[in-house]
Amino acid sequence: MKPLHHSPTHISFATTTTTFTVTPKCITLIQPTKANTSQHYSHDNLKRMEKMMNFSPLKSSSSERVRKRWKEYQGMRNWNGLLDPLDENLRAEILRYGHFVEAAYKSFEFETCSPNYATCRFPKSTLFERCGLPNTGYKVTKHLRATSGIQLPGWVDKAPSWVATQSSYVGYVAVCDNKEEIKRLGRRDVVVAYRGTTTCLEWLENLRATLAHLPFNMEGNGAMVESGFLSLYTSSPLGNNTSSFLSLQAMVREEIRRILETYEGEPLSLTITGHSLGAALATLTAYDISNNFHRPPLVTVISFGGPRVGNRNFRRWLEKQGTKVLRIVNSDDVITKVPGFVFDDDVAINERFHVARFSSWIQKRMEEIQWSYSEVGEELRLCSRDSPYLRTVNIATCHDLNTYLHLVDGFVSSTSPFRSTPNRFLQP
Repeated sequence: MKPLHHSPTHISFATTTTTFTVTPKCITLIQPTKANTSQHYSHDNLKRMEKMMNFSPLKSSSSERVRKRWKEYQGMRNWNGLLDPLDENLRAEILRYGHFVEAAYKSFEFETCSPNYATCRFPKSTLFERCGLPNTGYKVTKHLRATSGIQLPGWVDKAPSWVATQSSYVGYVAVCDNKEEIKRLGRRDVVVAYRGTTTCLEWLENLRATLAHLPFNMEGNGAMVESGFLSLYTSSPLGNNTSSFLSLQAMVREEIRRILETYEGEPLSLTITGHSLGAALATLTAYDISNNFHRPPLVTVISFGGPRVGNRNFRRWLEKQGTKVLRIVNSDDVITKVPGFVFDDDVAINERFHVARFSSWIQKRMEEIQWSYSEVGEELRLCSRDSPYLRTVNIATCHDLNTYLHLVDGFVSSTSPFRSTPNRFLQP
């Protein structure tokens, strides 16, 4: 089986030294507009994040109902009848996976002055406890790293070392190993969780928004995805794909193969979740696993605030695989509307109308310059303005993971008011 390949790209930089501000609140594909080296991710920021995350555990979803209908909650029927109004058990499951993404953020070392910058702060055995999630019923089995394929100019050697960090901790793999939780879920669940954009090179990869071919099989399915996302998924440190220098793709394949062999014969599910850049990586991971493994378990993506990932053929191939994708989208979040352009396939082929012919012409031009994207999966659409508890509605707030979890917690239906819920996901 051929792996997905993406050749490194050379990017030119201005000769003037540029500095970057790195914060944990990922805004994928938006370039910082003002450099500020005086504000790093401070101790106070970390404490505030810990306070937000150490809330009381959510009320668990109904054991019997989840156990009997777990395939529906994992998207077997495309969440038909569960999204509007939002099923209470599905709400609890979405928030549960959101906590796994929070743990990926919280376990990342943000301090640029630390020699451990961009690594995982905690060992696998205590990661959840140190992140304020002591009773998940899961154990972390693998730390994951993503590597940028961008080759930097020589002058970067004069910049602070954190600016040129090519490989960084991006998430983890965890396996449900608690008998009571396995019983509640109706199967053994495997989670792959990804954080959003954090390092300088990840920001630059996000800006590489043209589509790149995603070779998988000899048939040539025409699937294409955003160049930067593909680079982060397939690039390996120093061009070496052995030992500890594995690409994210290779690390995931290796660990999933080990887990499937270990628990062969058991009911399994694979849930891949992420926020922003992590949502894009989650979709790529699901595509890769479904293609790389013979008869994989049910593969489900639960994404928060994810950008567009690939073209129409990529979407069609995901559907053909049986991969289930649930996109949690805030209609006020600009990140979910980029990159590229999306065209309504049905309208574009209807030649009875002049506007349809014009749309078809535009779509063809966008495809030629590799900017024609397509939405994937099912969508749970939320809106910041529906919450009476959000003080501000701006780009950063609308894209923040805590805002997403707050909106999921308060959403009832598209025709019902926001419910009165504790503001556990919002900053004081």
